Amino acid sequence: MKTKKKLLDIVRDKIRFKHYSIKTEKSYVGWIKHYIFYHNKKHPIEMGKPEMEAFLTYLAVERKVSPTTQNQAFSALLFLYKEVLGIDMSSWNIQALRAQERKHIPQVLTKEEVKSVLDNLTGTYQLIVYLMYGCGLRMNEALNLRIKDIDFGFDKVYIWDSKSLKDRTVPLPQAVKQRLKAQVEYVEGIHAKDVEDGYGSVYLPYALEKKYPNAKFETKWQFLFPMRNVAKDPRSEVIRRHHIHEKTLGRNIKQAAMKAGIHKRVTSHIFRHSYATHLLQSGIDLRSIQELLGHKSVETTMIYTHVVAELNKGRVISPLDM
Repeated sequence: MKTKKKLLDIVRDKIRFKHYSIKTEKSYVGWIKHYIFYHNKKHPIEMGKPEMEAFLTYLAVERKVSPTTQNQAFSALLFLYKEVLGIDMSSWNIQALRAQERKHIPQVLTKEEVKSVLDNLTGTYQLIVYLMYGCGLRMNEALNLRIKDIDFGFDKVYIWDSKSLKDRTVPLPQAVKQRLKAQVEYVEGIHAKDVEDGYGSVYLPYALEKKYPNAKFETKWQFLFPMRNVAKDPRSEVIRRHHIHEKTLGRNIKQAAMKAGIHKRVTSHIFRHSYATHLLQSGIDLRSIQELLGHKSVETTMIYTHVVAELNKGRVISPLDM
Protein backbone atom coordinates (compact mmCIF):
# COMPACT_ATOMS: atom_id res chain seq x y z
CA MET A 1 0.00 0.00 0.00
CA LYS A 2 1.36 3.41 -1.01
CA THR A 3 1.92 5.72 1.97
CA LYS A 4 0.68 9.29 1.69
CA LYS A 5 3.44 11.88 1.39
CA LYS A 6 3.88 14.35 4.22
CA LEU A 7 3.24 18.03 3.49
CA LEU A 8 6.87 19.13 3.87
CA ASP A 9 8.00 16.39 1.47
CA ILE A 10 5.47 17.66 -1.08
CA VAL A 11 6.85 21.18 -0.55
CA ARG A 12 10.39 19.90 -1.20
CA ASP A 13 9.25 18.10 -4.38
CA LYS A 14 7.54 21.26 -5.68
CA ILE A 15 10.61 23.41 -4.94
CA ARG A 16 12.85 20.95 -6.80
CA PHE A 17 10.40 20.75 -9.69
CA LYS A 18 10.69 24.54 -10.04
CA HIS A 19 14.51 24.29 -9.86
CA TYR A 20 14.93 26.47 -6.78
CA SER A 21 18.28 26.30 -4.98
CA ILE A 22 18.99 24.02 -2.02
CA LYS A 23 19.39 27.19 0.09
CA THR A 24 15.87 28.36 -0.83
CA GLU A 25 14.53 24.87 -0.17
CA LYS A 26 15.93 24.80 3.37
CA SER A 27 14.70 28.33 4.04
CA TYR A 28 11.12 27.75 2.77
CA VAL A 29 10.74 24.38 4.50
CA GLY A 30 12.05 25.91 7.74
CA TRP A 31 9.59 28.81 7.68
CA ILE A 32 6.61 26.61 6.77
CA LYS A 33 7.49 24.27 9.64
CA HIS A 34 7.79 27.26 11.99
CA TYR A 35 4.37 28.54 10.83
CA ILE A 36 2.72 25.17 11.48
CA PHE A 37 4.30 24.82 14.94
CA TYR A 38 3.35 28.40 15.85
CA HIS A 39 -0.29 27.44 15.27
CA ASN A 40 -0.02 24.23 17.34
CA LYS A 41 0.60 21.89 14.36
CA LYS A 42 -2.62 22.89 12.62
CA HIS A 43 -2.61 21.92 8.93
CA PRO A 44 -2.19 24.98 6.65
CA ILE A 45 -5.26 23.94 4.61
CA GLU A 46 -7.32 24.70 7.75
CA MET A 47 -5.69 28.12 8.15
CA GLY A 48 -5.80 31.29 6.10
CA LYS A 49 -5.42 35.05 6.21
CA PRO A 50 -5.85 35.58 10.02
CA GLU A 51 -3.28 32.88 10.88
CA MET A 52 -0.76 34.19 8.34
CA GLU A 53 -1.16 37.78 9.61
CA ALA A 54 -0.76 36.61 13.20
CA PHE A 55 2.44 34.72 12.38
CA LEU A 56 4.03 37.57 10.40
CA THR A 57 3.11 40.07 13.14
CA TYR A 58 4.65 37.75 15.77
CA LEU A 59 7.89 37.70 13.78
CA ALA A 60 8.01 41.51 13.67
CA VAL A 61 6.85 42.28 17.22
CA GLU A 62 8.11 39.42 19.38
CA ARG A 63 10.97 37.98 17.35
CA LYS A 64 12.00 41.47 16.14
CA VAL A 65 13.22 40.07 12.83
CA SER A 66 14.52 42.30 10.03
CA PRO A 67 12.25 43.27 7.09
CA THR A 68 14.30 40.95 4.86
CA THR A 69 13.69 37.98 7.18
CA GLN A 70 9.97 38.74 7.47
CA ASN A 71 9.69 38.99 3.67
CA GLN A 72 11.49 35.66 3.34
CA ALA A 73 8.94 34.03 5.68
CA PHE A 74 6.09 35.65 3.73
CA SER A 75 7.50 34.34 0.43
CA ALA A 76 7.66 30.82 1.89
CA LEU A 77 3.99 30.99 2.92
CA LEU A 78 2.96 32.41 -0.47
CA PHE A 79 4.72 29.47 -2.12
CA LEU A 80 2.97 27.02 0.22
CA TYR A 81 -0.55 28.29 -0.46
CA LYS A 82 -0.21 29.11 -4.15
CA GLU A 83 2.15 26.43 -5.49
CA VAL A 84 1.55 23.50 -3.11
CA LEU A 85 -2.02 23.87 -1.84
CA GLY A 86 -3.34 25.60 -4.98
CA ILE A 87 -5.14 28.33 -3.03
CA ASP A 88 -5.73 31.72 -4.67
CA MET A 89 -4.58 34.41 -2.21
CA SER A 90 -5.18 37.43 -4.46
CA SER A 91 -8.16 38.61 -2.37
CA TRP A 92 -6.51 38.06 1.03
CA ASN A 93 -4.75 41.45 1.24
CA ILE A 94 -2.47 40.43 4.11
CA GLN A 95 -2.30 43.21 6.75
CA ALA A 96 0.45 42.07 9.09
CA LEU A 97 2.52 44.49 11.13
CA ARG A 98 5.66 45.04 9.09
CA ALA A 99 9.12 44.72 10.55
CA GLN A 100 10.77 48.13 10.93
CA GLU A 101 13.01 48.90 7.99
CA ARG A 102 16.25 50.70 8.68
CA LYS A 103 18.33 52.26 5.94
CA HIS A 104 21.96 51.36 6.49
CA ILE A 105 24.88 52.90 4.65
CA PRO A 106 27.22 50.02 3.70
CA GLN A 107 30.48 49.92 5.61
CA VAL A 108 33.57 49.78 3.41
CA LEU A 109 37.27 49.14 3.82
CA THR A 110 40.06 51.45 2.71
CA LYS A 111 42.41 50.11 0.04
CA GLU A 112 45.03 49.63 2.76
CA GLU A 113 42.55 47.63 4.90
CA VAL A 114 41.62 45.44 1.92
CA LYS A 115 45.31 44.73 1.33
CA SER A 116 45.81 43.95 5.02
CA VAL A 117 42.95 41.38 5.03
CA LEU A 118 44.24 39.82 1.81
CA ASP A 119 47.75 39.56 3.25
CA ASN A 120 46.32 37.56 6.16
CA LEU A 121 44.54 35.07 3.89
CA THR A 122 46.29 32.17 2.17
CA GLY A 123 45.86 29.85 -0.78
CA THR A 124 42.47 29.43 -2.41
CA TYR A 125 40.67 31.62 0.15
CA GLN A 126 42.96 34.52 -0.68
CA LEU A 127 42.37 34.02 -4.42
CA ILE A 128 38.57 34.00 -3.95
CA VAL A 129 38.66 37.27 -1.98
CA TYR A 130 40.98 38.79 -4.62
CA LEU A 131 38.23 38.05 -7.18
CA MET A 132 35.41 39.27 -4.92
CA TYR A 133 37.15 42.62 -4.43
CA GLY A 134 38.71 42.80 -7.90
CA CYS A 135 35.41 42.06 -9.70
CA GLY A 136 32.78 43.19 -7.18
CA LEU A 137 31.36 39.68 -6.85
CA ARG A 138 28.92 38.42 -4.27
CA MET A 139 30.20 35.44 -2.29
CA ASN A 140 27.89 32.96 -4.02
CA GLU A 141 28.82 34.37 -7.45
CA ALA A 142 32.51 33.77 -6.75
CA LEU A 143 31.97 30.28 -5.31
CA ASN A 144 29.71 29.21 -8.19
CA LEU A 145 32.25 30.08 -10.88
CA ARG A 146 33.07 27.22 -13.26
CA ILE A 147 36.31 26.83 -15.22
CA LYS A 148 34.49 27.87 -18.42
CA ASP A 149 33.49 31.21 -16.83
CA ILE A 150 37.04 32.58 -16.92
CA ASP A 151 37.93 33.88 -20.38
CA PHE A 152 41.70 34.36 -20.40
CA GLY A 153 41.69 35.36 -24.08
CA PHE A 154 39.41 38.38 -23.66
CA ASP A 155 40.20 38.92 -19.95
CA LYS A 156 36.56 38.53 -18.88
CA VAL A 157 34.76 36.82 -16.00
CA TYR A 158 31.24 35.61 -16.83
CA ILE A 159 28.54 35.68 -14.12
CA TRP A 160 25.46 33.58 -14.91
CA ASP A 161 22.07 33.65 -13.13
CA SER A 162 23.06 36.21 -10.52
CA LYS A 163 20.74 37.52 -7.81
CA SER A 164 18.82 39.66 -10.30
CA LEU A 165 18.73 36.72 -12.78
CA LYS A 166 20.80 38.90 -15.09
CA ASP A 167 23.94 37.53 -16.74
CA ARG A 168 26.90 39.90 -16.92
CA THR A 169 30.64 40.10 -17.56
CA VAL A 170 33.30 41.92 -15.57
CA PRO A 171 36.94 42.63 -16.46
CA LEU A 172 39.43 40.00 -15.25
CA PRO A 173 41.99 41.65 -12.94
CA GLN A 174 45.45 41.19 -14.42
CA ALA A 175 46.88 40.92 -10.88
CA VAL A 176 45.35 37.43 -10.48
CA LYS A 177 45.43 36.15 -14.06
CA GLN A 178 48.44 33.84 -13.59
CA ARG A 179 47.14 32.55 -10.25
CA LEU A 180 43.79 31.74 -11.87
CA LYS A 181 45.55 29.82 -14.63
CA ALA A 182 47.36 27.81 -11.95
CA GLN A 183 44.01 27.23 -10.19
CA VAL A 184 42.52 25.86 -13.43
CA GLU A 185 45.46 23.45 -13.75
CA TYR A 186 44.90 22.35 -10.14
CA VAL A 187 41.20 21.66 -10.80
CA GLU A 188 42.07 19.74 -13.98
CA GLY A 189 44.35 17.51 -11.91
CA ILE A 190 41.87 16.71 -9.13
CA HIS A 191 39.06 16.21 -11.66
CA ALA A 192 41.15 13.65 -13.57
CA LYS A 193 41.79 11.85 -10.25
CA ASP A 194 38.06 11.93 -9.39
CA VAL A 195 37.18 10.37 -12.76
CA GLU A 196 39.83 7.71 -12.18
CA ASP A 197 38.28 6.96 -8.77
CA GLY A 198 34.81 6.55 -10.26
CA TYR A 199 33.42 10.02 -9.47
CA GLY A 200 33.96 13.17 -11.52
CA SER A 201 30.41 14.46 -11.97
CA VAL A 202 29.55 17.99 -10.83
CA TYR A 203 26.22 19.54 -9.88
CA LEU A 204 24.39 21.22 -12.76
CA PRO A 205 21.00 22.95 -12.60
CA TYR A 206 18.28 20.46 -13.60
CA ALA A 207 17.53 22.07 -16.98
CA LEU A 208 21.19 22.01 -18.00
CA GLU A 209 21.67 18.43 -16.82
CA LYS A 210 18.77 17.32 -19.01
CA LYS A 211 19.93 19.35 -22.01
CA TYR A 212 23.59 18.32 -21.72
CA PRO A 213 23.63 14.91 -19.93
CA ASN A 214 27.41 14.45 -20.30
CA ALA A 215 28.38 18.00 -19.33
CA LYS A 216 28.61 17.15 -15.61
CA PHE A 217 31.71 15.03 -16.36
CA GLU A 218 33.44 17.68 -18.49
CA THR A 219 36.37 19.61 -17.01
CA LYS A 220 35.06 23.01 -18.14
CA TRP A 221 31.92 22.61 -15.98
CA GLN A 222 33.86 21.85 -12.77
CA PHE A 223 33.77 24.45 -10.01
CA LEU A 224 36.77 26.79 -10.06
CA PHE A 225 37.05 26.59 -6.26
CA PRO A 226 36.22 22.97 -5.33
CA MET A 227 36.08 21.40 -1.90
CA ARG A 228 39.02 19.29 -0.79
CA ASN A 229 36.89 16.15 -0.59
CA VAL A 230 34.00 14.63 -2.48
CA ALA A 231 30.68 14.46 -0.61
CA LYS A 232 27.13 13.16 -0.99
CA ASP A 233 24.78 15.52 -2.82
CA PRO A 234 21.85 16.25 -0.41
CA ARG A 235 19.30 15.91 -3.20
CA SER A 236 20.53 13.27 -5.63
CA GLU A 237 22.76 11.44 -3.08
CA VAL A 238 25.43 11.22 -5.81
CA ILE A 239 29.01 11.34 -4.50
CA ARG A 240 30.59 14.38 -6.14
CA ARG A 241 32.84 17.39 -5.52
CA HIS A 242 31.05 20.65 -4.76
CA HIS A 243 32.46 24.16 -4.35
CA ILE A 244 33.98 25.47 -1.10
CA HIS A 245 31.31 26.07 1.55
CA GLU A 246 30.16 29.63 2.28
CA LYS A 247 30.69 29.20 6.04
CA THR A 248 34.27 28.02 5.54
CA LEU A 249 35.12 31.06 3.43
CA GLY A 250 33.30 33.39 5.84
CA ARG A 251 35.24 31.97 8.79
CA ASN A 252 38.57 32.49 6.99
CA ILE A 253 37.67 36.11 6.16
CA LYS A 254 36.71 36.81 9.78
CA GLN A 255 39.98 35.31 11.08
CA ALA A 256 42.03 37.32 8.54
CA ALA A 257 40.32 40.57 9.62
CA MET A 258 41.12 39.79 13.27
CA LYS A 259 44.78 39.08 12.43
CA ALA A 260 44.89 42.35 10.48
CA GLY A 261 43.63 44.20 13.56
CA ILE A 262 40.57 45.58 11.75
CA HIS A 263 37.68 46.23 14.11
CA LYS A 264 35.05 46.88 11.47
CA ARG A 265 32.50 44.13 10.81
CA VAL A 266 34.25 42.39 7.94
CA THR A 267 32.02 40.01 5.96
CA SER A 268 32.30 38.69 2.42
CA HIS A 269 29.98 41.45 1.15
CA ILE A 270 32.20 44.28 2.40
CA PHE A 271 34.58 43.59 -0.50
CA ARG A 272 31.78 44.18 -3.03
CA HIS A 273 30.84 47.42 -1.25
CA SER A 274 34.52 48.46 -1.21
CA TYR A 275 34.88 47.65 -4.92
CA ALA A 276 31.96 49.92 -5.85
CA THR A 277 33.06 52.73 -3.52
CA HIS A 278 36.67 52.67 -4.72
CA LEU A 279 35.53 52.73 -8.37
CA LEU A 280 33.29 55.73 -7.65
CA GLN A 281 36.12 57.51 -5.86
CA SER A 282 38.39 56.91 -8.87
CA GLY A 283 35.92 58.65 -11.21
CA ILE A 284 34.03 55.71 -12.78
CA ASP A 285 30.45 56.79 -13.57
CA LEU A 286 27.46 55.39 -11.70
CA ARG A 287 25.87 53.69 -14.74
CA SER A 288 29.04 51.71 -15.42
CA ILE A 289 29.23 50.61 -11.79
CA GLN A 290 25.56 49.57 -11.97
CA GLU A 291 26.35 47.30 -14.94
CA LEU A 292 29.44 45.85 -13.26
CA LEU A 293 27.51 45.05 -10.07
CA GLY A 294 24.51 43.67 -11.97
CA HIS A 295 21.97 45.93 -10.25
CA LYS A 296 18.53 46.11 -11.89
CA SER A 297 18.10 49.76 -10.97
CA VAL A 298 20.61 52.60 -10.74
CA GLU A 299 18.82 53.62 -7.51
CA THR A 300 20.34 50.57 -5.82
CA THR A 301 23.80 51.65 -6.95
CA MET A 302 23.22 55.23 -5.74
CA ILE A 303 23.75 54.08 -2.14
CA TYR A 304 27.47 54.28 -2.90
CA THR A 305 27.20 58.01 -3.62
CA HIS A 306 26.01 58.37 -0.02
CA VAL A 307 28.96 56.25 1.14
CA VAL A 308 31.41 58.52 -0.70
CA ALA A 309 29.63 61.61 0.67
CA GLU A 310 29.99 60.24 4.20
CA LEU A 311 33.67 59.51 3.60
CA ASN A 312 34.20 63.04 2.26
CA LYS A 313 32.92 64.45 5.55
CA GLY A 314 36.27 63.32 6.92
CA ARG A 315 37.83 66.24 5.05
CA VAL A 316 35.94 68.69 7.26
CA ILE A 317 38.29 69.93 9.97
CA SER A 318 36.90 69.68 13.49
CA PRO A 319 37.11 72.89 15.60
CA LEU A 320 39.08 70.78 18.08
CA ASP A 321 41.83 70.36 15.47
CA MET A 322 41.92 74.02 14.42
